[in-house]
Amino acid sequence: MLGSWPTFTDRNGVLIPIELDQLPFVPKRVFYVTNVPKGEERGNHAHYTTEQILTCIQGEIIVKLHNGTKLETVTLKPNQWTFIDKLIWDSQIFVTGNDILMSICSSVYNKSDYIEDFDIFKRIVGALICKN
Repeated sequence: MLGSWPTFTDRNGVLIPIELDQLPFVPKRVFYVTNVPKGEERGNHAHYTTEQILTCIQGEIIVKLHNGTKLETVTLKPNQWTFIDKLIWDSQIFVTGNDILMSICSSVYNKSDYIEDFDIFKRIVGALICKN
């Protein structure tokens, strides 16, 4: 899913509001990533329960999303966002070297919510698919 935030431009600059009550979850944490070298890939994990909205603030960021069977790629430009559901493996490639990525999260940081091994991730998702 790719979306864009509303943008209001006038002679004094640009305003981009994010209405929190319109998000698919109640936000518990916001963070941003900057100063990543051009071409570097970050992320490479999934979450058991956390949902996220990734937003490009500046630059261009390629987001890879894997549901356990299929890889999807979304390119974010400024003011665009994508939703990352729980149990989606994701990574981000910072294209320009001047990129800023903001993440709005459904939970506070909890190391035990992270799945950092892709093979384990695929086994977990595969078991859930077989169960249903």
